[in-house]
Amino acid sequence: MRACSPWDMKVLSSRDSINSNLESFLQCVTPSIPTKLIPSLQKCVGSSNGFWQAPGKDMMEGFYLKDLWKGYSEWSVYGAAVPLLLDNGETVIQYYCPSLSAIQIYTRRPVVSFSESSRRAKFESDSWSDDSESDRVSKSLSSNSSRTSDAASDDSIANQIGLVQTSERFGHLYCQYNETTCPYDRVPLTQKIDELAKEFPGVLKLHSAELSPYSWMAVAWYPVYQIPAVKNVKELSACFLTYHSLSSCFQGPRETIQEEDEEQKCTGDDVREDINGGKGGKEDGRGVTSLNPFAFSTYKILGTLWKNPETSDEERITSQQSAAWSWLNQLKFRHHDFDFFMYRS
Repeated sequence: MRACSPWDMKVLSSRDSINSNLESFLQCVTPSIPTKLIPSLQKCVGSSNGFWQAPGKDMMEGFYLKDLWKGYSEWSVYGAAVPLLLDNGETVIQYYCPSLSAIQIYTRRPVVSFSESSRRAKFESDSWSDDSESDRVSKSLSSNSSRTSDAASDDSIANQIGLVQTSERFGHLYCQYNETTCPYDRVPLTQKIDELAKEFPGVLKLHSAELSPYSWMAVAWYPVYQIPAVKNVKELSACFLTYHSLSSCFQGPRETIQEEDEEQKCTGDDVREDINGGKGGKEDGRGVTSLNPFAFSTYKILGTLWKNPETSDEERITSQQSAAWSWLNQLKFRHHDFDFFMYRS
């Protein structure tokens, strides 16, 4: 994976040739994922389960989640390199470390996690060994249970209704995570994914076409160092949250893998290789897609370094933070990092 260089700045400029550090950051932290056309596995529009799909599509572009995390592997070790143009005209390469801020994976069909299957096995084992004891205990508790059964039944029905309504709209919630520790105590993104995979193997094995459009993740980006080192530039302490869809329904246009101009890429082409290490083309249906953020939020955005008055940076930041709020509000998800960013902004 090739790091960005100061010479990439001309490529990352806006259409009117005015440099935007915000655009430079967003391009350099957007992973490219190897994909392949597969038969459509889920409906994504107008169906009773609330999913959406462009009509007439028999094939769907998709990727395995494990290939997505590969796009963050080098960044998790060394940081993502982002060329930034300082107010004095000099260029530095700022490195940002990604960490998993939040994730929700909704599937079309129920998927049992490792912990849930273990609990079920333990429950079944315990129930066999405790049958005789439970018979004796049940007699002594029968009077108490009759008094509380009505209330418990009401709670159970309410919970079941809530789960049904959620699954009908969003899909079946397989896994969710919400980071609450301080940034300095967090592990890199790929390490956190490996930890989650021990309980939820699907975070590596699931395919994007198996996920509902409400599957998403948020990545926190904190600055770690720059080359060359710069002192007393408080604007370089800016932090970001980027929000990405994990479903095939919301992915961008597909590109066929081919030889490209390396000077116009912020990342290398290693993520374009397929799982076996080869490269594909139009013949075998393999391609690449960029997991562009559908929303983002910022913290410590100061001065004109991030809000160039000659660009639409400020309006873009406002609209993207509003998009993040709308998304979280729709899911009724209290995102810890987003609340912190908004409170401190």
